[in-house]
Formats: sequence, structure tokens, C-alpha cells
Amino acid sequence: MRQCKGWSLVLLMLLGLRSLAQKLPTRDEGLFQMQIRDKSLFHDSSVIPDGAEISGYLFRDTPKRYYFVVEEDNTPLSVTVTPCDAPLEWKLTLQELPEESSGEGSGEPEPLDQQKQQVTVNEGTELFTYKGNDVESYVATSTPSGLYQLELLSTEKDSNFKVYTTTTPESDQPYPELPYDPRVDVTGLGRTTVTLAWKPTPTGFLMGQPVQYCVVINKEHNFKSMCAAEAKISAEDAFMLAPKPVRDFSPFDFVHFGFVPFENGFGKDRGLTSNKISRAYLAKPKMSDIQKLCIGNKNIYTVSDLKPDTQYYFDVFAVNSATNTSTAYVGTFARTKEEARQKILELKDGKVSDVFIKRKGTKFLRFAPVSSHQRVTLFVHSCLDAVQVQVRRDGKLLLSQNVEGVQQFQLRGKPKAKYQIRLRGSRKGASTLKVLTTTRPSSKQPFPSLPEDTRIKAFDKLRTCSSVTVAWLGTQDRNKYCIYRKEVADNYGEEQRRREQNQCVGPETRRKSEKVLCKYFHSPNLQKAVTTETITGLEPGKTYLLDVYVVGHSGHSVRYQSKLVKTRKYC
Repeated sequence: MRQCKGWSLVLLMLLGLRSLAQKLPTRDEGLFQMQIRDKSLFHDSSVIPDGAEISGYLFRDTPKRYYFVVEEDNTPLSVTVTPCDAPLEWKLTLQELPEESSGEGSGEPEPLDQQKQQVTVNEGTELFTYKGNDVESYVATSTPSGLYQLELLSTEKDSNFKVYTTTTPESDQPYPELPYDPRVDVTGLGRTTVTLAWKPTPTGFLMGQPVQYCVVINKEHNFKSMCAAEAKISAEDAFMLAPKPVRDFSPFDFVHFGFVPFENGFGKDRGLTSNKISRAYLAKPKMSDIQKLCIGNKNIYTVSDLKPDTQYYFDVFAVNSATNTSTAYVGTFARTKEEARQKILELKDGKVSDVFIKRKGTKFLRFAPVSSHQRVTLFVHSCLDAVQVQVRRDGKLLLSQNVEGVQQFQLRGKPKAKYQIRLRGSRKGASTLKVLTTTRPSSKQPFPSLPEDTRIKAFDKLRTCSSVTVAWLGTQDRNKYCIYRKEVADNYGEEQRRREQNQCVGPETRRKSEKVLCKYFHSPNLQKAVTTETITGLEPGKTYLLDVYVVGHSGHSVRYQSKLVKTRKYC
């Protein structure tokens, strides 16, 4: 019995602590619960409490030692070490200490410095060693009484770790138990989703302990512990560019680091008066490559918002909600499906193709001339909003620009060349286009030529109760122009007009009663390429929508911008 008391006395004197020694294997449960709730009691302490998981931090190549006492022989013992950031080397030894009395039999303990020196010199009996990043445990059903030392070392980098030690492993069971099949299965796979399933832990439904599951998703590798995943998440959250040394901080530095600049103070001292300048330095937050999602007690989960054709790693952890301890399932990985390959529209030489693009969508077209050619002419007619056109010849970019209305491009040819055309739709809504490619030189273009300004001008002073006078620009090419009118409500707005403003819809879709007239017009002098027309037979105080269509040689037509006019109510 004197030897058992000696172990406690040695530990107290060795560590210079009076209240932290644990009485093992029996303990005051009330006192223990109070102690583990008070984290300051164990912070930076070299004493490992019995039955509680502690967290620690290692500097690279700097070992750290922890101690605990087993006071009775034949005591079961379990020590579990969880590496977080990096692989660890750890060693468990049973220290051999001198008898508590001196050689002279005085019964007085040896000086503390002398005992420390003896512990340091005597390395003790090595019980277990491990090197790696797995969660590893030392388990013994019977251990001798004595002072135990746990030494940890990280040789790669500074690292976090966790340690759990208990002398009652059968009753404690701190970590959730894994099922007989601990694998995570992929049960569903899509372009942006992956469905996972796993067998539930027996800890929840058999032992009645509060257990939830957390899923970790990343693109690099699987994690062997929750703390390894959390260390990675913390590292990403804390990452930022450090300022150069010996640098005077400006308000921009504080904004870069996430602080709001002061309205009064250093901002004004440095002559900064505009908030716009500061906002320009705010970095756009980067989406993290690792996510942790705690989903309660369900054991099927679908991960969404993933990228197509990308490999992801998935880990599931069973977490004891009461103690925050966790156990890792055997993780898995999966590659999301590729984006559905869009059908490529083959363009024929000299033929007009109709193309429909969804809002913000993309369409691919290909033109492969069957004969040698010196030049390719590309016509693009955007019927609604502007679209982005990109053309490549055998992979080489030839042009990339936005197109609104009708536009013609001349592309230099090359023997046996193939042309890839990518069309990207508008953000406002769906897009409709007409596209034509040809290698045949021709004086007659399939689409009519247009002036730069396609507005219709109404002369307010020439308005009467039954007529309006309008004008529009022409070109040097002789084209056919047809003008149509339609009575609309007084509250007819821009949004309604935009929905009807499809330039590719020709006059053949209009009612005969809406037709005013058709005429041919051109002018060699662009400065004089203007025509006017007076539209009669209108009713007083009514609103009309006027449209002018210009028709090309091949019958393709383009509509000018519609014009709203209103006749006078009283004359």
C-alpha cells in the first residue's frame, strides 16, 4: 500500500501539480465530471485524465510527454492516439522509479530534482510504439501499477492530435462503434450529385447514446479521422496572403484582412475620402474545396452542387453528440458523370440554318467544306438579343465577338479546314438565330444589308387625327421594304414590345389588314439613303405599333426596331 501511495506522490512531485493526479482505477465520478467540463484544468497539462479525450499541439521535431499513474496491478488499460494534421510517432513506456524512502531508512522522500533526474535518465520499459497517421490504440487487459509516460513527436510539421486514456475500457466506450460492414457505398451517381449510404452504428440504437453522422467531401483524399478533416477545413478558412515584412499598414491592408476601414481615423489621415477605392480591394471569397455536413441520424445522403466529370472523396463519421468523440467509416470516392455532349449541328454550304439557344445556353456548329476554298463567308442573324459568336478553324481562334441583328464575317480559308462555331445565348432570355456559311462568291447576299441605325423616326409635327409620317434609313443595295401597322392598347409597354421583337419573324406572319405598303429603295450616297412614308386611314387618339421589314434577294427578311405612334385626338 505504501508503494501505491508512492506512485501518486512521485507524480505530484514530478510535475509540480497538487490537484491533477488521477486516482486510478477508481474515481470520484462527480469530481471527474466537474473536471472534464473545466477545460482550463487540463489545458497545457502533462497529466492525462482518466476517461476523457484531450487535444494537444506539437511543434515539429519537438517531443511532448504526458503522464498518468496506474495504482493497482492487473488493471486494464487503453490508450488511443488520433493524429490530425500529420503522421505522428508515439511511444508508451512504464517508468521505473526509486522507492519512496531513502537508503538511510529515514522515510523522507528524495529531493524533487533528484527524482526528476532519475526519471529523465531512466527511459523505462517500452510497451508500445507506432508511426503513421492512423488512429491507433494500445490495449491491455492487465497492466502493472506504475507511472506511465506517453511521448509524441511530429517530424513533418506542426500538428494537432487527440489522446484518450482509460482504465475502464469495457464500460467507457467513448467512441461510437462501427457496424460489421463499415464501408460507405455509392448508390447513385449523376453529373452534379452523388448519393451515399452506410450501415448505422450500433452505438445509437442498441446503447441509446446520442449519435449523428457527418459527411466530409473533398477532391484530394480520404480522411482517417474527424480531427484530420477539421484541421484541413481550419487551414483553408485561415489562409490569407501575409503582408511583406517591414511594411507600413494602410487601410487597404486592413480591408484585405477582412476589417472594415474606420470612417474616422487613419483613413482620413492618409487622404482617403472615397469608399469606392476600398471596395476595389475586397477579395472575392473563394469556395472551399472541402465541406463538412452534419446530417443528423440518417444513413443515406445525396451530395449536390458538385462539378461534372470531377473526382470527389467522401468520408462519413459517426459522432457522439454528448462527448464529441467520433469514429471514421471506411471512406469512398467517385467521379461525377460528364456533361451531356451537345449535338453538333452540321452546316451545309449556302443553306440557312435556324438555331435556338436557351437562356445562357451554348450551341456548337460545324462547317466542313467539301472542296478547296480561299474564303468562307459567315452570316449570323440574331433575332432577339445579342449573342456571343466564336469561330475556330482547326482549333485556332479566328474571331470572338457579340452579334446583334445581322452581321457578315469574312474568314480566310485553308485546304481541308474544318470550322467550329460556338454560340452563347443571352442572359436575358432564349435566343433565336439564323446562320449561313458559304464558300461560293456571290454578288447576291442571302440576308438583306442593313444600316447601322435600324430605328424608325416619327415626325411629331406631322401627326394628324388620321395619319402619321415616319422615316427610316436604307443602304446602297436595292432592297424591298414593307411597312405594317397594328393598333395596340394605350398601356402597351416596352416588355410587351420586346417579347414581340423577333427580327427573324417575317411579314408572312402578319395579317393582310395590317399591311400598309411595300416599295423598293436604295441610294448610292449613304448620306441620302433615307425614305419617308405617310400612313393614312388611322383613327383619332389611337396608339399604333409600326414595323418595317427589309426583304433580301433570297426572301430572308429582317425587321427594323418597332415604333409606337399615337394619332392626335382633336384636330
